[in-house]
Amino acid sequence: MQKQSSSKKLHGNPLTNPKVVPYVFVAPFVIYFLLVFLYPTIATVLMSFQRIDGPTQVTYIGFKNYERLFSRNFIQALQTTTRYAIWDVIVLTSVPLLFAVLLHSGLVKFASFFKSLFFIPALTSIIVAGIVFRLAFGTLPTAPVNRLVSLFGQEPRDWLMYAGTGNLVLIVLTLWRWMGVNIIYYLSGIQSIPTDLYEAAEIDGAGSIAKFFHVTLPGIKPVLIYVITITVLGGFSMFTESVALWQQNNPGGVGRTIVGYMYMMGFYKSNMGMASAVGLTLLVIVVLVNMIQLVLMGFFRKED
Repeated sequence: MQKQSSSKKLHGNPLTNPKVVPYVFVAPFVIYFLLVFLYPTIATVLMSFQRIDGPTQVTYIGFKNYERLFSRNFIQALQTTTRYAIWDVIVLTSVPLLFAVLLHSGLVKFASFFKSLFFIPALTSIIVAGIVFRLAFGTLPTAPVNRLVSLFGQEPRDWLMYAGTGNLVLIVLTLWRWMGVNIIYYLSGIQSIPTDLYEAAEIDGAGSIAKFFHVTLPGIKPVLIYVITITVLGGFSMFTESVALWQQNNPGGVGRTIVGYMYMMGFYKSNMGMASAVGLTLLVIVVLVNMIQLVLMGFFRKED
């Protein structure tokens, strides 16, 4: 009788009831998902079809916000962001991979030191880094980069004043900041490859290049897909780097990105409806690009 009464008391407490406890543990995630993700997403979709002139002045305008996306400023921001994202993927997937292979090969002394050295920029404030890069790529002939190119017989340039060189500065800044993180990703994948595969490749007469393409690359395919996915997302959502480099001095919209355009429409022009339309368009672009690269990488293909 005592056991039955104690079990009744135990199950009578909601926090100890086996049928209730799972929901208690899941509740924080569900609440977080509803408040932080689902509700803002639904609100953004609704606002993209509205003109919001104030807290109480909301007018439904249909697809007019999306029709305005074909403006010159948005097209320029889309071109700048796409060009940056393409080069971002090319550079941030290839260069860190080469360094990871070298650091893992044992040919580089003090490999642990270089791993830490490459990772330090990821801990640096992007605003501070942007100021340093803006000074380094300054317009004056005495700027560090202009002095460097003058040693090779080149004329000083206004690096941040033109689309091509400005995009180059952005890529250099991004590579400097995130290369160490991607090196760590690649190293984790390379170190998980069984050494038996490399030994078997050596027995078959494979050289370093053959082992890289036939053993290393297939072995780190999941890591490679992950790195490309987050790089595509980071490339299209780039904003802080552009602000740090150009701040308010953005001649001809050279450094204007999609997120920067969305920020300008939402907070400078107080057009939250238009900003919502830009944000949803960016979401669709990122999802489509990532789906295409996942299909091309064989992510959905069943392995034999």
